[in-house]
This record gives sequence, C-alpha cells and structure tokens, in this order.
Amino acid sequence: MKEAAELFKLLSVDKRIEIVELLKNEPMSVNALAEALKITQSAVSQHLRVLKSAGLVTDERRGYWIFYSLNRDILEKCRQRLNRICTCGCLGQQTITVKNSRAKKG
Repeated sequence: MKEAAELFKLLSVDKRIEIVELLKNEPMSVNALAEALKITQSAVSQHLRVLKSAGLVTDERRGYWIFYSLNRDILEKCRQRLNRICTCGCLGQQTITVKNSRAKKG
C-alpha cells in the first residue's frame, strides 16, 4: 500500500506524467525530452532521477548518449492498483466509440 502511494505521489507532477507519456512511444535522451517538454536538460534530469529511483524508468548507454525508457512492469502494477480502486468500470482500458454509418439505398 505504501509503495503504491509513493508511486502516485511522484506521478502528481505534470512534467513527470508528460515524460512517461513521451517514453511510452520510444526511448529518449535527456536532450530530446528537454526539447519536447520545452524545459531545461537539468530539470529533465531531476525528474528522471525521481522516476528512476521509483523504478518507473530505466536507462541504457548508447555510445555517448543515455536513453531512457519505461519499465512497463512497474507501470502495469500501477495500472492494476488503480483498477482495484476505480469504480468507473473501465478497467484501465481506453474506450473507442465507433459511429454506425448507414449508406442510404435508393
């Protein structure tokens, strides 16, 4: 319980959520994240340090650059925890509404 509370607490910062959303697509460097978020590299590094300490983000050195990616296992545990307390019935799934279009026959 305490672990989940700490995880949700660190995700209460908008920029950290934005970082998680960006990293869902592909691993990124600090420079690329800073450019996408329009904040300094130093600020990105601070957020990544917090996310990494919680296990949400991992890093991999590729030559000179370090690329950060999501630890999807931890993110999945976070989603499962939310599902246990969520009462909307969505089970963490995105719902897609498809309109039924009927062609007129004439």
